[in-house]
Amino acid sequence: MAPTPQVPPAQTTAGRGVRARIGRYLLDVEGANRTDRANRHLAYLLALIAGILNSVGFVAVSVYTSHMTGLTASVADHLVLRSYAVVGVGLLAIGAFVAGAMVRAVLFNWGRRRDLRGRYANVLVLEALLVLTFGGAADLLVWRHRTAVFVAVLCFTMGLQNAIITKISQAQIRTTHVTGMVTDIGIELGKLAYRSRRPGLEPVHADLAKLSMLSLLVGLFFAGGVAGAAGYLAIGFPVLLAVALVLLVAALPPLVADLRTGRD
Repeated sequence: MAPTPQVPPAQTTAGRGVRARIGRYLLDVEGANRTDRANRHLAYLLALIAGILNSVGFVAVSVYTSHMTGLTASVADHLVLRSYAVVGVGLLAIGAFVAGAMVRAVLFNWGRRRDLRGRYANVLVLEALLVLTFGGAADLLVWRHRTAVFVAVLCFTMGLQNAIITKISQAQIRTTHVTGMVTDIGIELGKLAYRSRRPGLEPVHADLAKLSMLSLLVGLFFAGGVAGAAGYLAIGFPVLLAVALVLLVAALPPLVADLRTGRD
């Protein structure tokens, strides 16, 4: 029997160091102590995931589950046209989105009052579990209310994650509100293009950091849309399992820290 190869101590130590750095990074991104950098990085992740969920919803059931403006307009239009089935789906979508934001508030305040480091991460764990269950079981749903279930679950998760980044960033970032982000990009580009011809007046300065962040958020939402649509067409709803695993991995370090604190 061949001897078991021995791992050099230096490699073992290096591997532990990498894992420790990743753990510290995720603890910063998902933890209770917020920084601008952590907020941006969490927003980037959630914008990518929002794009994936939104595109899967559209390809699967022809509903953009992040687009509350369009859904509200659709409800109004189809109410006049007496397409009451479409009205019902639209109202369900809006209600589920609102419910997701409400649940985020409940979970966050529950964690905040207990001084948990995972007060934000526990919301993402709930989203991950919903997406994991939905991604694994969606293809089994064959009855006539299948579309309503899809829309309700996806809109609920959108409300969850949009509310958490809104809270973290003090309403500066909303990862599903591409209209607002594109508007702000246009404003900053206008500032960048403006050249004052009057001496003595304070110059107009574009916020290049904000412009870069918003452009990246829109790009990630778009990239998520491409990935979600391509993934759904290739393998169906199981494409969402990868999304759930990413959320769980990202949320794990703060939750582990809380569990360790509870045992001390």
